[in-house]
Amino acid sequence: MPISAVIITLNEEQNIARCILSVLPVVDEVVVLDSFSKDKTVQIAESLGARVLQEDFKGYGEQKIMAFAAATHDWILSIDADEELSPELQKSLVRIKDNPGEDAYSVNRLTNYCGKWIRHGGWYPDSLLRFWHKNSGQMRADKVHEGWELASGKTTGHLAGDLYHYSFPTISAHLKKIEQYSEMGAQFDVARGKKVSMLKLLFGPGWTFLSVFVFRLGFLDGYYGWVIAKNSAFASFAKYLKIREYTKK
Repeated sequence: MPISAVIITLNEEQNIARCILSVLPVVDEVVVLDSFSKDKTVQIAESLGARVLQEDFKGYGEQKIMAFAAATHDWILSIDADEELSPELQKSLVRIKDNPGEDAYSVNRLTNYCGKWIRHGGWYPDSLLRFWHKNSGQMRADKVHEGWELASGKTTGHLAGDLYHYSFPTISAHLKKIEQYSEMGAQFDVARGKKVSMLKLLFGPGWTFLSVFVFRLGFLDGYYGWVIAKNSAFASFAKYLKIREYTKK
């Protein structure tokens, strides 16, 4: 059962080697769809044997649809450039490679935040469908909330081991992602007719903080659990504020 690992990239020279090296023991092909990176992402990926294509970024969903179409094998491992297969997850993929019993498989994602693994606050296990037969469904073309949607009657399993996620090396990196995702998320919601009341703007962010830090036990992650909860509340506030701004124009 040959497997294609598929990755989309934009200026990922700090991450791409770690990602590709983690999939090489498992997959038979690495496809990278790059959005014209300005750094050494392409050179690094090609030096590790990846087949690199380039397209302008059109949103996460559309980008991944194009990337999957470029894969030559039926089984797809979808992995982001800032992710890495843990040794246990590698072994799980190798075990089922010759005899997959399901049409698609989910994995648990474990995020590293400023050097600390985050296991609470709703951030773990963060189960995601990341391994599937290409005829088992389709990718949503949403710009932000992309994901694999299974066709009716298809079955899923779960792979042991974690998908390591290194998206937040610094708090500044988190704040930059909040700006990026709140903008894209607001535009996505406004396009679908969503509006935000003044009450939601006033109390929604506070509820987000309580949900992440208290009810989902974020406090067990200590200082960074508190930082994540505060930033999550700010992310809600930023998106709600932008929705109100755009719907009043």
